[in-house]
Amino acid sequence: MATAALLEAAKPRNRTIGSKYAFICAILASMASITLGYDIGVMSGASLYIKKDLNITDVQVEVLIGILSLYSLIGCFAAGRTSDWIGRRFTVVFAAGFFFAGALVMGLARDYAALMAGRFAAGVGVGYAVVIAPVYTAEMSPASARGFLTSFGEVSINLGILLGYVSNYAFARLPLRIGWRVMLGVGAVPSVLLAFMVFGLPESPRWLVMKGRLADARVVLAKISDTPEEAEERLADIKAAAGIADDLDGDVVTVPVRSKSGGEKQVWKELILSPTPAVRRVLLTAAGLHFFQQAAGVDSVVLYSPRVFQSAGIADDDHLLAATCAIGVTKTLFILVATLLLDRVGRRPLLLGSAAGVAASLVGLGTGLTVVGRSHPEDGPVTWAVGLCVASTIAVVSFFSVGLGPVPGVYAAEIFPLRVRALGFAVCVACNRVVSGAVSMTFLSLSSAITIGGSFFLYAGMATLAWVLFYACLPETRGRTLEEMGELFGKTGGAAVEAGEGSSSSSRLLGSELSV
Repeated sequence: MATAALLEAAKPRNRTIGSKYAFICAILASMASITLGYDIGVMSGASLYIKKDLNITDVQVEVLIGILSLYSLIGCFAAGRTSDWIGRRFTVVFAAGFFFAGALVMGLARDYAALMAGRFAAGVGVGYAVVIAPVYTAEMSPASARGFLTSFGEVSINLGILLGYVSNYAFARLPLRIGWRVMLGVGAVPSVLLAFMVFGLPESPRWLVMKGRLADARVVLAKISDTPEEAEERLADIKAAAGIADDLDGDVVTVPVRSKSGGEKQVWKELILSPTPAVRRVLLTAAGLHFFQQAAGVDSVVLYSPRVFQSAGIADDDHLLAATCAIGVTKTLFILVATLLLDRVGRRPLLLGSAAGVAASLVGLGTGLTVVGRSHPEDGPVTWAVGLCVASTIAVVSFFSVGLGPVPGVYAAEIFPLRVRALGFAVCVACNRVVSGAVSMTFLSLSSAITIGGSFFLYAGMATLAWVLFYACLPETRGRTLEEMGELFGKTGGAAVEAGEGSSSSSRLLGSELSV
């Protein structure tokens, strides 16, 4: 009886310790995403001063802002190899190093060419960060809290956006030639802090298993699981997915691997060239999520919010930046709400409600901007239309942050089979970054062609299409382990993908688990 009582008393303590440890790991890893958020936020205001100081055109501004998303593709696909070689946590440090270099170069830039060089380095760092942080977090998290913990990446992005807005407001009063350079250069600070903090993180247990380091994986799982029994169950699931016999209990096992080129070709074949129907559905669903997340045009609202408010009739720089800061605060608050709801309400309801809210808010913003644009200056400002623009802008970012913002990263990190998870998520992130770059690099030109109000009506149409896709194609994943996801999309061929020939090799191209 004494032994039973002691075991019973130990359960809550173990559960608390495991939850706290997983929480800390998720927080630190997700901070890599601050780099992307800071760049988005700071460039929205800094671009106004860069244009004045360097005397560049609107097209050059579009390219400067949007090119980072295209540069990030390099980091997205390089992150897999780097992660496979040196591990997940050190890849986060690698990402921080690139962004540090980019922020430093942009802060010291004397001309447009130097700025573009800095954007390249920062873009590669962002690509690394958005690929490695979410999947690392997802695979460190127990199923009961995975949505909550994985959504920290989106929390970090929004916190970074807010910090960028605050930087705009804080340094706007400096001399023109200095102000925007300080805004950009300060972005190096979070990168340094991130690099130091990440050294305290353990490796992903799934990566350790894929490397044959079962004892190390068992130690990590014991720290992040609620009970010792759960740790052993998770280890058995991971070993089965990796194709390692469950009766192998040695500290280190030899994991048979194919040649590098053969492994890469097989992963590409299983995911892209000749996928099973289940894997094809997983890929199209995850890629569709990431496509519509950006196609709804929220990047235009965030990156060009000062210009949107200018179009709405707010002319004073201080008022513009203050209104922009309000957007940052709103986004951050609502993403915190989303973290609490992901594992309680589920992914699907949040996505459906978010897409509907974003579509309606974009219609309101387009209406307000159209009314303001057609009003005559001699009649004075149309107060109700200006108010509608501000309220709709805040509503857009609020609805986005509750669902469309955090859920795609969480969902895509969950649903891919282990063998193709890294490549699958990288493809989704690549899709996300390409669409983000296309939206941000065309907004000013699109506004000139069909008016700024018309641009937001177009984005509203995309958000409506997103709602249709989500309603028709997305099953709920709340509460399921990563190894159970194949059942949601049809198991035909799923077992072969997860545990078939060669699946014990880590994904040669992109490692076993990477993501946003």
